[in-house]
Order: sequence, then structure tokens, then C-alpha cells
Amino acid sequence: MFDEFVKKIISELEARESRGRARSGDPQDKFEYSVRFILEKLWRKSLSFPPSESFIHLRSGYYSELPRYRDQKLTYRQVKAAFEGMIKCRFIEITSEGSHFKKLLTGFVATDQLLERLKNLEGHPAFVLSPPQDKETIILRDKVDGHKVDVDYNDTPKTERFRSNLKKINQCFLKHWADLRIKNTEYHKLAERILQNEDKEPVDLFRRTLTRIFANGSFEQGGRFYRGWWQNVPSEYRPFITIDEAVTTEYDYSQLSPHMLYFAYNYEMGNEDAYDRVLDGQHRDVVKQAFNAMVQSRKPLHLKPDKINMDGLEMEWKDLRQRILDTHKPIAHLFFKGEGNKLQYKDSCIAESVMLQFADQNQVALPIHDSFIMRQGFAGDLEEAMRRAFYNEFQSDIPIKHEIIVEREPLYEDDGTPRTEAVTKDDKEHSQWYDRNTLWLSKDKF
Repeated sequence: MFDEFVKKIISELEARESRGRARSGDPQDKFEYSVRFILEKLWRKSLSFPPSESFIHLRSGYYSELPRYRDQKLTYRQVKAAFEGMIKCRFIEITSEGSHFKKLLTGFVATDQLLERLKNLEGHPAFVLSPPQDKETIILRDKVDGHKVDVDYNDTPKTERFRSNLKKINQCFLKHWADLRIKNTEYHKLAERILQNEDKEPVDLFRRTLTRIFANGSFEQGGRFYRGWWQNVPSEYRPFITIDEAVTTEYDYSQLSPHMLYFAYNYEMGNEDAYDRVLDGQHRDVVKQAFNAMVQSRKPLHLKPDKINMDGLEMEWKDLRQRILDTHKPIAHLFFKGEGNKLQYKDSCIAESVMLQFADQNQVALPIHDSFIMRQGFAGDLEEAMRRAFYNEFQSDIPIKHEIIVEREPLYEDDGTPRTEAVTKDDKEHSQWYDRNTLWLSKDKF
């Protein structure tokens, strides 16, 4: 049991301390909480895909700033004592130290001896560990000295509504189990694929709830939903996502940014694909990246954004930029005006509407910005909900694309009897997935 494991580690830490007298009362409670906090991080990271380092704040000021976003049970003094004690006992080792906008983050990993003990724990952190109930889920960000930082705000009926709606959505998510059904031999390939993309974080199945993040110090900019583990799954692996053991389907708003930009300002976009029309159907993905960058930016973007790869295009960035402006003349004046964050707010409201519709039915619709993943049997309901939510926002219709479902052997027969011998080989090939889903069904024991 994880609780017993934490108590054992605390005892070992205290046995190595050279204190004049033992802690008691509130300091002792906070020390034990800090040890648990660090161990939870380590356990989760050891089972993420790929396994990864953890990070912790070791700057004293962090624990007194912006109480809205801080865990009040964590204090600098006791976090530091727990961290240094775990180093002394050779439970952890530091992997990196660096500062970012005066915020010192220290990276660390479990040593081999602690990793061995973590591997012997029963269950899985996604079931055993409870997500923090009082953690702020509505985050406001702004730029300070050129850096994006979380900022405080005064609650209003609007922010209270955002928080209440997200609480309902997250509570629904926690009643269900989403997983990634790939063969055991595929996990290292998935890990390598994630490491290739600096924007992707490791897949941590503990991260089963969402946070809503607003931009530019405004609750009418940004507002998209983040921090769900499925949002870090590369697109080629998303068809393997399951919900409550069932196969899923994904519906995607087609050309969401162009449609919103045209409709929001009462322009006609026409029927031709907004991206294909720029280079006669060639290099659509690059055109889409460039279009969205131009919508998002507040500057003219005379230089190519670093993340856009134009290898294979027989033109320079300035030419592609001009082709997009020429092709989309009706809205050319809207590029480079920072419209992207305003549009993100609108698409976040659409996403909220879709998720709430299904949360009211105790069903899960996992958001990936402009698409949703849901159990296959609800595909028609999902498409209808997406169309309705978009129409309510823009009084216009939008095409919706249906992604391919990956077929697999059913877990149960039509009459409800357990899996037959026909899927024994499948059980072994996907044993990690089967083991996690079995744990989910028996989660109350942990």
C-alpha cells in the first residue's frame, strides 16, 4: 500500500536526521505531506511514457507568492527538509538545475534503489493517488517582462461559472477510465516518438482532469483546456485510446480557425478548403501552420517562425506569407492582429458546451482543442453536439471529419460472458493495458 510505503520512507528519513528534537504538530504534518508530495511525483514519473524526471521549486519566495495557485500544505522549509533528506538517504538524485524568469526549478529522479521499491508497489498511481480537490483549475496568464506568467485575479460570476462547469466535467472524467491500448512492445516506440517533439510531455495516466488557461490577462482570450494526458498522445496513436475498455472514435472540426475567422466577422469563406486553395492542394500541413501562426501573431512575421518546416517548398517564407494574404483577401486585414487568442476563447466555449452536454449524461468527451474523442457508440451524438455548439456560437454550420477507428477483439461476448481463449494471445500482447483496466475495475481495494 502506498500509505505504508510513505510512512516507511518518512521513518528512514527521520532516522538519518541530526535534529536536536523531533518535529511535532503542524511542522511534522507539513514535513510528512512534503515527503508524500515528492514520492507521488516520483511514482507517477516512473510509470509515464517515457519515464521522466520530476521538478520541484527550491526558491523560498515561490511558496509565499500567488496563493491562488499554490498548495498551502507545502512550505519552503519542510519541502527543502524532505528533499535534502531524500538526497542524503540516496533516494533521489538531482538531474538539472536552472532558472527561468527568476523561478528556480530543480529536476530530479529516483535512484535505482528507490525505483525498485516503487516497482513493488501495488496498483497504479492513477488509481491509488487522489487528484488534489482544491487545486485552482481556472488559470489567468499574462506577459511580464516578456515572459508568460500566472497572475492573480478577482473572482466574478463569470470565473465562478467557468470553475463550476469545469468541476462538473472533471468529476465526470474521474468516474471513467481512459487508456491507451497498444502492444507492450509499442511503449518504447511511443516514448521515442514523444521525445522527438519538444512540445509533447510524457503520457502520465494520472492526469485525468483538465485545467482551463486564459491568456493576455483577459478572460476573453485563450481559455482552452489543457493537462489531460491524452493531449500529449501523438496523432498516429490516438485511434488506440479507449474509454472504459471500449474503442473510441474522433471527430474533428474541419478548418476551425479559418471558419471562425470568416464567420466571426461576417465574411463568406466559400466551399474550397481554406488551406488547399493557397498552393493548389500542395503542402497543406505547412500552409495550415503558417495560417494559424499569422492569425496568432501580433507582429507582421517577416521572418519564418522557427517551428514551421518549409523543406520541400520551392519558395521562401515571405512568398508563402504573401500567398496566404492574397488567397484570403477578405480577411487579410485580420492577420497579425493577435486574433488567435480571441478565436481560441470562442473555440474553448464550444468545447465547454460539448463536454457539458455529455457530462450531464455521465459520458466522457475528451477534448484535443478542435477535436473530441468518445466511445464509438456515441459517435452520432458527438457529431450532433459539435455541430450544435458551433452553430450556437456563430450561427453557421461547419464541416466535421470522422477519424478512423482501430478495430480489435471485444473484451466480452454479446451475451456478456468473459473473453474466450481466442483472445489469449491478445491478452499477452496488450498485458499492460489489460492489467491497468483490471485495476480500474478493482480500484476500490487500494
